[in-house]
Amino acid sequence: MQRILHTMLRVGDLQGSIDFYTQVIGMQVLRTLDQPEEKYTLAFLGFEEEHKSCVLELTYNYGVSEYVQGSAYGHIAIEVTDIKQAATDIKNQGVQFSLEPTQLKRSNETIAFLTDPDGYQIELIERPAL
Repeated sequence: MQRILHTMLRVGDLQGSIDFYTQVIGMQVLRTLDQPEEKYTLAFLGFEEEHKSCVLELTYNYGVSEYVQGSAYGHIAIEVTDIKQAATDIKNQGVQFSLEPTQLKRSNETIAFLTDPDGYQIELIERPAL
């Protein structure tokens, strides 16, 4: 069996990013690994345990507070059951959307975009039940 295990993002403020993904997005910290000899710390976050789903790995390299994002990066997509309620809850935490919930043309999906503390785009997607 093969599956995607995680997606890694380099972050400039590990605790700030953990707070964003847990408090705003609703993930939980699954585990952390500090490697002082190599000067980095990892935090693995997700909605379910790692053996059940793909998770997000946040990597903090000691002393690096920001990164230049390349033009090849797109976004992380997260499915939500009620995009309007999710957007309201997120806005109540002071987070702004770069794209408000919008119905896709020729699709039954509604999407919205927001940005994490390091500038990474997060897409929320609501898909009607099949």
